Amino acid sequence: MVGELLKSLDGLALAEAAIERAEAVNPEINAVIHKRYDKALKDAENPDLKGTFAGVPMLLKDITQEIEGEPLTSGSRALQNYRSGKDSEYVRRLRKLGTVFIGQTNVPEFALMGVTEPELYGPTRNPWNTGHTPGGSSGGSAAAVAAGIVPIAGANDGGGSIRIPAAYCGLFGLKPTRGRVPVGPNLGRHWQGASVDHVLTRTVRDSAAVLDELVGVEKGAAFYTPEFKGSYLAESKNPLSKPQRIAYSVKSLLGTDVHPDCVEAVMNTVSLLKEMGYHIEEMDAPVDGKKIANSYFTLYFGEVAASIASLEEVLGRKAGFNDVEPTTWVLNLLGKATSAGEFVLAMREWDKAAYAMETFHETYDFYLTPTTAFPPAKIGELEPGSAEKWLMKIAGRTNAGSLLKKAGIVDQIAEKSLMRTPFTQLANLTGQPAMSAPLHLTKDGLPSGVQFVAARGREDMLFRLAGQLEQSSLWIDLKRSPYLA
Repeated sequence: MVGELLKSLDGLALAEAAIERAEAVNPEINAVIHKRYDKALKDAENPDLKGTFAGVPMLLKDITQEIEGEPLTSGSRALQNYRSGKDSEYVRRLRKLGTVFIGQTNVPEFALMGVTEPELYGPTRNPWNTGHTPGGSSGGSAAAVAAGIVPIAGANDGGGSIRIPAAYCGLFGLKPTRGRVPVGPNLGRHWQGASVDHVLTRTVRDSAAVLDELVGVEKGAAFYTPEFKGSYLAESKNPLSKPQRIAYSVKSLLGTDVHPDCVEAVMNTVSLLKEMGYHIEEMDAPVDGKKIANSYFTLYFGEVAASIASLEEVLGRKAGFNDVEPTTWVLNLLGKATSAGEFVLAMREWDKAAYAMETFHETYDFYLTPTTAFPPAKIGELEPGSAEKWLMKIAGRTNAGSLLKKAGIVDQIAEKSLMRTPFTQLANLTGQPAMSAPLHLTKDGLPSGVQFVAARGREDMLFRLAGQLEQSSLWIDLKRSPYLA
């Protein structure tokens, strides 16, 4: 665990090393967009710094993870002048671990995309191959850990934003159960409970140790997860006591293509698990993938519209087309054209899926899929084409949200946005914990993750399995990355 480094290095030396590394590699990968080096060095010198990770440097994600007095732009030029009034509860609990915050990481505008290429800061690049994306929306955090700047970085996951970057950067990424990690003090829920904060790490035990400190009842939280009375760190070192039943699928929930490398990642993992004595069966999740996708996007559009409306508090006026990126504005229009009734129906689909998956887990302990359907895209590959940009500009300036919905644009957006990442959203909607484990390299030498989903509240099971897999020959050694070789 990174805290063990402190036996040979003090906090100041660790902070200095992280800053030196950031200055050396960040110009190429563009992971860190806000530096607080002077404050970090001062924090690292504090003799009262205590906790499991006392003195360990980390980065926070530039959305929701607020540090008092620091900027929090959410990747948007509309928020360039915003400063946080207080620490978020997530940050408060991380401070108890003794971590030292050296800066903040790049995100797509409002964390909306599966790639990290905001207009405000430019694209973040994957350390394994800088021509490719590290994913999103926690792409800046993933790139920073994969490049060796810090061992831990803040992340959150509303549709795969921890697991997708973990898969693309050869990291371990766990999305906790809904309600497990604090979201306050300004909110009681993020994305109606779909979005959960945690971290991206190189090791299973670091993720587990951080979660041990983050958990706990939070005043005003909309969701409550029954307390886990053990230690996740201890669980990560404790193999599963009996063979478990695992269902696996390599079929996209949308019926779209899955790249052969991503299929191979799962099938190699299936072979390993069989050798380890697990009972494996091919079985699809008992849900309607297209209904899941559409209900997810109903939330997506509504949350974007709410974010745009809330900009008035910062801007002192209503936000307009030129305040945000064109894609964000069009998503906002679709949100404004979505009725309250449609939103409620979408939430009901979440509940149906949650019930179906809890029943599924009465038979199967884990559900195994590719984390993503395709390896990392090239930088700029998923940008809207010229015709799409023209359409967005026209729609944005004419407030044509209703017309876009009638034209079937919602289904098109859903399929195009999720065809590369159709596996991760389900756990966000059902509230289940899910992890991406780095178990495969593509033929092009890029990481490809494998996802495991467990029943709600069973992070302990995921950590146990991850701890076993981490000792296997399939687990990717991050030192194989060109940045760490």
